[in-house]
Amino acid sequence: MVLLAAAVCTKAGKAIVSRQFVEMTRTRIEGLLAAFPKLMNTGKQHTFVETESVRYVYQPMEKLYMVLITTKNSNILEDLETLRLFSRVIPEYCRALEENEISEHCFDLIFAFDEIVALGYRENVNLAQIRTFTEMDSHEEKVFRAVRETQEREAKAEMRRKAKELQQARRDAERQGKKAPGFGGFGSSAVSGGTTAAMITETIIETEKPKVAPAPARPSGPSKALKLGAKGKEVDNFVDKLKSEGENIMTSVGKRSTEAAKVLAPPINMESVHMKIEEKISLTCGRDGGLQNMELHGMIVLHISDEKFARIRLHVENEDKRGVQLQTHPNVDKKLFTAESQIGLKNPEKSFPINSDVGVLKWRLQTTEESFIPLTINCWPSESGNSCDVNIEYELQEESLELNDVIITIPLPSGVGAPVIGEIDGEYRHDSRRNLLEWCLPVIDAKNKSGSLEFSIAGQPNDFFPVQVSFVSKKNYCNIQVTKVTQVDGNSPVRFSTETTFLVDKYEIL
Repeated sequence: MVLLAAAVCTKAGKAIVSRQFVEMTRTRIEGLLAAFPKLMNTGKQHTFVETESVRYVYQPMEKLYMVLITTKNSNILEDLETLRLFSRVIPEYCRALEENEISEHCFDLIFAFDEIVALGYRENVNLAQIRTFTEMDSHEEKVFRAVRETQEREAKAEMRRKAKELQQARRDAERQGKKAPGFGGFGSSAVSGGTTAAMITETIIETEKPKVAPAPARPSGPSKALKLGAKGKEVDNFVDKLKSEGENIMTSVGKRSTEAAKVLAPPINMESVHMKIEEKISLTCGRDGGLQNMELHGMIVLHISDEKFARIRLHVENEDKRGVQLQTHPNVDKKLFTAESQIGLKNPEKSFPINSDVGVLKWRLQTTEESFIPLTINCWPSESGNSCDVNIEYELQEESLELNDVIITIPLPSGVGAPVIGEIDGEYRHDSRRNLLEWCLPVIDAKNKSGSLEFSIAGQPNDFFPVQVSFVSKKNYCNIQVTKVTQVDGNSPVRFSTETTFLVDKYEIL
């Protein structure tokens, strides 16, 4: 089979997207596609037509055609199978089979076409592999980022420990009646104390410098180093260093240490074997009902901090009944996982990495089944004179979930003022700058599974879409859990901790 080109064209032969797999000029491909509609015999049911030089294999798609142009000596059965795969790829990237939608996603389609055919010959790929390749999802990149985040957390924890030691040294000096480092006084002793404090602070925070050069001598007498505000300035410098490390520190001077402690607090109850179970959902629904696409990705990330627990096996319980696709890490024994639902290394003598996050199992669920929607949103805008009455309601379909910090964001028309709120379950915020109404619900669970919001504002029904939803949950959607951890030698149980999060990547009603 030699495939010359793949194209999506109109019934008049106008090319919308065309990918040539051999050397071919634009004039040549446009001429071939323009001649294609004239060759079709409407009185017969065929999926191909031929000329003296090429063969057209095509499939109608509403008002468009998916056309493959091949050589006449190619295998027609292989051509038809390839055509079916091309036809299945297009709805993956386009919500509607229309000319403007195809043009908008033309580059996505071209990249997908390149995964199907290379140099005129069909590649052995399926639809799921095409999506994976085009997304360019790199496991190595995730592992690198996880390792880097772990190193950053350890460095920040060490910095906090050193800062506490410095504060304790100052308190001890005050209790013994000595001048605390960093406080101003009179005479050369205060100057040397301030110099020492500055040197200690610089050594703690800028650990990459092996030695700290002594500061030049300062003149005695009134100066910035001798004022009572010197301690506050040192705290400012320390907070500035934390900000440069990426920490979110409040600017209020009186509350800086308290807020920093809250932000930098290490995770509690973290055992030597710790697992993070994380799921992200991407969902798109139509305003008139119907699930256009729902895709969920999940992963179990293992973190071991003690060498003696490096040779272990994870016992996984999968209660999912929705047809989720599971995939283990390449170094994990797939036969063991398939037969006994246990995650262990292929070589039992080897150990898992220490002090690094390792993804051992990931899963994916893609569906258009409406009953799988975890939280349904129904938005009913209706015109009433010069204004529009909007009624929005939610319902939790997956009652096993507990959604926290739910925010339903509704766009508003610009320049019409604030909406008039009628009835509401929960609270709301009006963002006049971004023209948004945020409906805030702290918890949605089985006891609080439905609610509604009514408001009025000038506008048209189309002004209130797309509606976007965000939430977090400590329960995962697919019911995949680690129930037990045992050692490879002796099967003795190992204490472990888990951290489960269910997040929103995209959740919108168009």
